[in-house]
Amino acid sequence: MSGQSGGADALLSVYDEALPSVYGYVVRRCADRAVAEDVTSETFLAAMDTVRRDASAVPSTPWLIGIARHKLADHWRRMQRTPEPVDELPETTDDDWDAHLDRMVAHHTLATLGPAHRAVLTLRYVDDLPVADCAQILDRTVGATEALLTRAKRAFRAAYPENEFQSSRRGGHV
Repeated sequence: MSGQSGGADALLSVYDEALPSVYGYVVRRCADRAVAEDVTSETFLAAMDTVRRDASAVPSTPWLIGIARHKLADHWRRMQRTPEPVDELPETTDDDWDAHLDRMVAHHTLATLGPAHRAVLTLRYVDDLPVADCAQILDRTVGATEALLTRAKRAFRAAYPENEFQSSRRGGHV
């Protein structure tokens, strides 16, 4: 019983430091603050379950972010089954307007894609995970994930508003 309490105490000792990092990780990857809050809560609940079951678990911010990555993938899988509309993009306090605008357009474009496309693009290009890791998280084969990634990139390019502007600047050639 004392091992269970020790794991919970260890998690509580990193909670204040880890919470902003875990929430920041999640909110940058989903377009809805309420969802980000829910996924962050699910992350800490799963971490508490783990430290209660496994006395060797050592809570840390990177460990919690790993759990958050899986919880976010779970959320995307649920969304693929039951899609919900996205209300608005998260607010940022970035002073660099062009970078801010590019991020807003990219977030908006991602939000227009289906959950599977959003998930694979985020895992591959935002989290910079190898395709094999993306496949494992999404519970797909590597080949199926590569095909999904190809379709997702094509869908993102087609949905990205700047493509229309660029094609007209280049005389219609993309």
